[in-house]
Amino acid sequence: MVLLAAAVCTKAGKAIVSRQFVEMTRTRIEGLLAAFPKLMNTGKQHTFVETESVRYVYQPMEKLYMVLITTKNSNILEDLETLRLFSRVIPEYCRALEENEISEHCFDLIFAFDEIVALGYRENVNLAQIRTFTEMDSHEEKVFRAVRETQEREAKAEMRRKAKELQQARRDAERQGKKAPGFGGFGSSAVSGSSTAAMITETIIETDKPKVAPAPARPSGPSKALKLGAKGKEVDNFVDKLKSEGETIMSSSMGKRTSEATKVHAPPVNMESVHMKIEEKITLTCGRDGGLQNMELHGMIMLRISDDKYGRIRLHVENEDKKGVQLQTHPNVDKKLFTAESLIGLKNPEKSFPVNSDVGVLKWRLQTTEESFIPLTINCWPSESGNGCDVNIEYELQEDNLELNDVIITIPLPSGVGAPVIGEIDGEYRHDSRRNTLEWCLPVIDAKNKSGSLEFSIAGQPNDFFPVQVSFVSKKNYCNIQVTKVTQVDGNSPVRFSTETTFLVDKYEIL
Repeated sequence: MVLLAAAVCTKAGKAIVSRQFVEMTRTRIEGLLAAFPKLMNTGKQHTFVETESVRYVYQPMEKLYMVLITTKNSNILEDLETLRLFSRVIPEYCRALEENEISEHCFDLIFAFDEIVALGYRENVNLAQIRTFTEMDSHEEKVFRAVRETQEREAKAEMRRKAKELQQARRDAERQGKKAPGFGGFGSSAVSGSSTAAMITETIIETDKPKVAPAPARPSGPSKALKLGAKGKEVDNFVDKLKSEGETIMSSSMGKRTSEATKVHAPPVNMESVHMKIEEKITLTCGRDGGLQNMELHGMIMLRISDDKYGRIRLHVENEDKKGVQLQTHPNVDKKLFTAESLIGLKNPEKSFPVNSDVGVLKWRLQTTEESFIPLTINCWPSESGNGCDVNIEYELQEDNLELNDVIITIPLPSGVGAPVIGEIDGEYRHDSRRNTLEWCLPVIDAKNKSGSLEFSIAGQPNDFFPVQVSFVSKKNYCNIQVTKVTQVDGNSPVRFSTETTFLVDKYEIL
């Protein structure tokens, strides 16, 4: 083993945080660190000191030391390079190089240390990779949550519509002097139309309560409010019961809408033997007074073949992009063939693509500061009034060919001033009192619904409402790069294929 431990200690040798990469007792590491200050010679500038058994490689950081304890036969140059990386990691998690700040973020530092060294040896990582590994951000989780919220909103809307239909049927039956229709399956063999309508209405009101106001006081009786997923299960069970009892009612709307919402994000149910996944991610930063500071888009075509007989194929790519994207093919792809005929095929036509694995065959990149390339513009106007601020925020879709789903525009709010007073709104909103944010939710933004606005009032200053963050998903890509045809190398015969297209947000901010 080369690197024994990494520690941050005071100038008196007191350990604040220490990570051992070999088996070592607490007494042993505390003893080594306590002896470290006594070994340094006053007035001499060195970066290491040695004892009979170990070597200390250190770097002063204001009132602290970053110390690496290594074996004496380790490479001192590599140790110094590792020490510099450790020293750069600490300011990433600590705002000040002080003892209490280090102690507060000790676990973050230990996780970062584990990314640098494994089993006593340095890993080949840089600072950006360490930050990515420790954040563990998941786009798939965000997409799943967005789909789930869309399904819940559809279920609520369907329950409202069904309640109105039942109430109208009951009123019509009463006017004609007939007995109101009954519905079973709710704990009794037959329930009257009025009680069923009341039950549905009550369910809708309970479901909508968290949107309108903060959570009410907890009732004294048993409650299911704290169970994970209970709300979604109640909605699904209720919809299933209505479907089993009223086939005509449920087949027309609810089932259809839910399936459409799922199709936007989920991969195709029937994946062909040749399947392609086209994914784009956008990072965009705009100024609050206008102007695009930076926009960067990365796209890739992933090919997956599940049948050996389709290993030797070529992809016909149609590139209708006019924004000047930079294309790059995989090193094993014939670049001359792609440049001349827009065909993706291997350099050696006798070889086959890998089977049952995702292979990136083409990727592209677009970086610009041209304002006309912004897909969705956000304009936020906070203006001070006598009671605080009146905020007017509007959106406009610039790319008419795009269809953005599950759009959420998040506006930060001042803390401790209560909920905002909503004036006019296109779509829906959610107030998160814990995170002090207002989420403006829009199911779909397309050419038919390309602009909208939100007005609200709340106490605060104009700077309190920035940065505004935007998230969305789309089944249409931004750069208009598609695979239109797949053919076999021998005979040029067409091959059936399936395509999954996703356009996601990595970061979208108005500062």
